[in-house]
Amino acid sequence: MRKTYIYSLICCWLFLWSLCMQAYAQRECQTFNEGWKFHWGDCETAFKVMFDDSKWKSVHLPHTWNSDAYEHKDYLRGGGWYRKRFTIPEVWQGKRIFLRFDAACQVAAVYLDGKKVNIHVGGYTAFIIDLTAYLSDDDMHTVAVRVDNARTDVLPLSGDFTFFGGLYRDVWLIATAEQHFDGLDDGSDGIFVDASQNSSDYSVVSVRSRVRNASSKTSFVEVEHVLFSPEGDSLMSGRKVFRMRAGERIWIEQELPKVVRPTLWTPETPVLYRLKTILRDKHSREVLDEREHYTAFRWFHFDGEHGFFLNGKPYKLRGMCRHQDQFPFGTALTDEMHRRDFRWMKEMGCNFLRIAHYPQDDALLEMCDRQGMLVWEEIPVIDKVPDSEAYAASCEQSLREMIRQHYNHPSVILWGYMNEILLKTMREHRQFDQLAPILERTRRLAYNLEAVLHQEDSTRNSAVAFHGSDDYNKYGLGSISEVIGWNLYNGWYGGNLNGLNRFLEQQHQRYPERPLLVSEYGAGSDCRIHSLHPKPFDFSMEYQQIFLEHYLPFIEQTPYICGATHWNLIDFSSALREESMPRINNKGLLTNERTPKDVYYYYQATWRKDIPVLHIATRDWLQRAGVQEQGETVMFPVKVYTNLSEVELFLDGRSLGKKPVDNCHAVFDVPFQTGYPYLKARGMYQGEWVEDAVKLRFTNIPAQLDMQNMQNLELAINVGSQCFYTSAATGLTWVPDRAYTPGGWGYVGGESHSSLKEIFQTSDGPLYQSARIGLSGYRFDIPVGIYEVELLFSDTSAPSASLAYLLGHDETDRTSTRNAFTILMNDCVIDQVFFSHQTESCQAVCKRYLVKVSDHNGLRLGFKVVNGYSFLSGIKLRKL
Repeated sequence: MRKTYIYSLICCWLFLWSLCMQAYAQRECQTFNEGWKFHWGDCETAFKVMFDDSKWKSVHLPHTWNSDAYEHKDYLRGGGWYRKRFTIPEVWQGKRIFLRFDAACQVAAVYLDGKKVNIHVGGYTAFIIDLTAYLSDDDMHTVAVRVDNARTDVLPLSGDFTFFGGLYRDVWLIATAEQHFDGLDDGSDGIFVDASQNSSDYSVVSVRSRVRNASSKTSFVEVEHVLFSPEGDSLMSGRKVFRMRAGERIWIEQELPKVVRPTLWTPETPVLYRLKTILRDKHSREVLDEREHYTAFRWFHFDGEHGFFLNGKPYKLRGMCRHQDQFPFGTALTDEMHRRDFRWMKEMGCNFLRIAHYPQDDALLEMCDRQGMLVWEEIPVIDKVPDSEAYAASCEQSLREMIRQHYNHPSVILWGYMNEILLKTMREHRQFDQLAPILERTRRLAYNLEAVLHQEDSTRNSAVAFHGSDDYNKYGLGSISEVIGWNLYNGWYGGNLNGLNRFLEQQHQRYPERPLLVSEYGAGSDCRIHSLHPKPFDFSMEYQQIFLEHYLPFIEQTPYICGATHWNLIDFSSALREESMPRINNKGLLTNERTPKDVYYYYQATWRKDIPVLHIATRDWLQRAGVQEQGETVMFPVKVYTNLSEVELFLDGRSLGKKPVDNCHAVFDVPFQTGYPYLKARGMYQGEWVEDAVKLRFTNIPAQLDMQNMQNLELAINVGSQCFYTSAATGLTWVPDRAYTPGGWGYVGGESHSSLKEIFQTSDGPLYQSARIGLSGYRFDIPVGIYEVELLFSDTSAPSASLAYLLGHDETDRTSTRNAFTILMNDCVIDQVFFSHQTESCQAVCKRYLVKVSDHNGLRLGFKVVNGYSFLSGIKLRKL
C-alpha cells in the first residue's frame, strides 16, 4: 500500500516536472514598453552604458515625438533617442533572448550595452534582434535606440500624410529555446500557412516553417502541426523529424490531409480554423517552441469584365482606406484604438479595407481575420522614384517584410507596392528628356517589385494605385500589376462629377481584360462649414454628401468595377496641408477624434440591409441660423439617410409628411423659427416602427433691421462666401454674404475670392479664407443708435508654393506687394489699413469700432484704395 502511494507521488512529481520543463523551454513573450527615457535631438554619447539620462523625459511606449504635427507644418524631423535599463528574468537563463520592435519610424539604430546590434530601415514593418551573443553576465543591461524620421533615401520620400517619428508601436522581449522557429531576417515568426482552395469540396493546408538550431550541438527535432475545427475539435495532424547541425537553419515543408467540405470564410461569416505548430526534441519529447495561427478556407479572383468573385460568387468590394493617427497621440495608438477603428468600419457595412499607405498594426489585421474584412495592404512607394540603388533596395526589403509578417492573415487578398507614382514626377518634369530616365527606373522598380511579390506569395494578387491620368498607360505602367486601382476625384480636384463615369468607362473599353478598383475617392468637409449652394472646395458638409451620393451608386451598379475604397475613414494628419483645417486632410467619414459625420450613415444605409438605418442628417449642423425675409418663413432642407422605403418627418410633433426614399435618402423642406426645434423621423422596417430624433438650435437673422429686432441681435456675416460658418470657439454662426438691397443689408460692388492658404493668429481660419475683393462698400439700413462694428481682414495675395496634391487648384496670386485702403463709415474716415506681404501675409486682422448712427441713412461703410486693392472677409454688427 505504501509502495503504491510512493509510486503515485513519484509519477505525479515527474508529470509536474515535465510540464515545468515544457513551460521553461517554450517561447515566452512580454511587452517591453515601460520605463523608457526619451530625448529629442542628436546626442553623440547617448548609446554608452554610463550615459546620464536622468534629465530625459520618461515615456511609455507606444510613443511619438510628433504631436506637434497637428499644429506646425515644419514638424520635428530628425533623430530622437530612447534608452531603457533592464534585467533578464532569472528563469530565462540559458535561453535565446530577442527584442522585437513592431515598428520604428523611419530608421532605427539599436545599441545594447554600448554596442550597435542592428540598423533597421523602414518605418512601418517589424524587426527582431537576437541579443543573446551581446548579453554579458551583468544583471543590468542598457538598450539605446536612435530613431530618425528625416531620411531622404528611405520610403516614403513624400506623401500626403505625416511621418510620425518614434517607437510608435509595441516592443517585445522574447525568450526561446536554442532550437526555435526562426523569423530573424524579416520579422516574421518563421511559419507560413497556406490553405489552398478552389472549390467548396475540399481544401489542403500546407505549412512552411523555418527552424533554427542556435546551439553548439547537433539536434534531432520533430515538427508537428495540428489543425482544429472552428468548434475547437482536433481534425488532423502531421509530423516530421529532422536532424539539424549546430547553428543550422532549415526550411520544413509539410502538407496535411485534405479537409473535406470545409466551412468557408467570408466577411459575413468569418470562420477560422486554428493551426498549432509544435517543435519538439525527438528524444526527450520536450516541447521546444510552439506557435498558433488562424487560417481560413476561401478562394477569390478578379475579372476585368465581371468584377470580383469570392468563393465562386460575384462579390462587390465595399471599402475604406485607413490612416492610423489620432490627436494628440499621433500614430502611437493602442491596440484598443485600432480595434475601435475596425468596429466603425464593420458597423458601417464595410467588407474591404485598403491599409493605406503602409503596413499597419497586427491588431487591425487580427480583427479583419476574426470579424471579417478583406484587405489590400501596401508599402509606401509614393509620388516618385529617385535615382538611388539604396532606395530601390529598401522598397524590396519593405515588400518582403510586409508579406512575410502578414502572410498568415487570411483576410489579405492584395499586396500593393505603388501609389500615384507619377503624380509629382509629371508636375515637376515637363520636358521628355528629363522625364525619360525617371520613367525608365520607375518601370524597372515596378517590374522588380512585381517579381518579388509573386516570389514571396503566389496565392494573392498584386495591385497598384494610379491617380486619374492616362499617363500610366501611355508610359507602360498600367500592364505590370494584376489589379489597377484608380484614385479619382472628379468634381473635387477639377472637372465634374460625371468625369468619374466617363473615365472608368473609357478605361474599361480600352482595357476590358484589366480588373479595376476605385482605390480612392472623396471630398473634403469641415463640420463648421455648411451651404445651401454647395460647390467643390468650399469644404461644406453638404458638398461632401453630394459628391459621395454620386460616386457610390455608380460604383455599386457597375459590374466591371470590382469595388472601391473611400478616402478616408478618418480626417487624418497631413502636416503640409493648409485649406480650411490646417494640418488635416478632412475627407474622412469620421472626424480625427472618431465622431461620425452624417454622411457616414449614407454608407451604412447603402451597405447594411440586415439592420434598420434611420438617421436625421443634421448632427453636423446642430446650431443653425438663417436669414428671414419680412413676412416669410425660413425654410431649410433637412436630409434623412435611411435604408427604409419611406420616411416621415415631424417638427415639434407636427408631421411634415411622408417621402419615398431614393439613393438611401429623402430631403424635407423644414420651416424653422428661433428656438430649439425638435425633429423626429419615423419609418417601417420589417413590420416595426423605427425612429430617430434630434434637437437643434436655430436663430432667425432678419433681412430688414429695425429697432425691435436689433435689440439682442449679433449679426455676423461671412463676407465673400455662400457658406454658413459656425465658430467652434464661440458657437456663433456667420451667415452667407448677400448683395445690398434698399431696406436691408449687404455688399456693394466687388467680387468673391477664396483661398486655400493657412490663416495665422486665429482658430476661425475659414472666415478669413473667403473675402470680397475690390468692394466699394457695405450697407446696413438700421435705426439710429450706437453700434459695435467688427471687421475681419486677411491678405492672402502673397505668392506661395503649390501643394502637389491640390490638382487643378493652383491659386492665382495678385501682384501687389502692399495693399492699403482707407475705411470710411458714413463718409467719415475712421481708419487706414496697410498689409505687407513680407510681414502680414495670411495674418488674421480683427478691428472693432464704435459708431453712432444718427439719421435714417443707416450705416454706410466705404473702402477707398490707396494701393493695390480693398478686401473684407467678415463683418459683425451689434447694437449697444
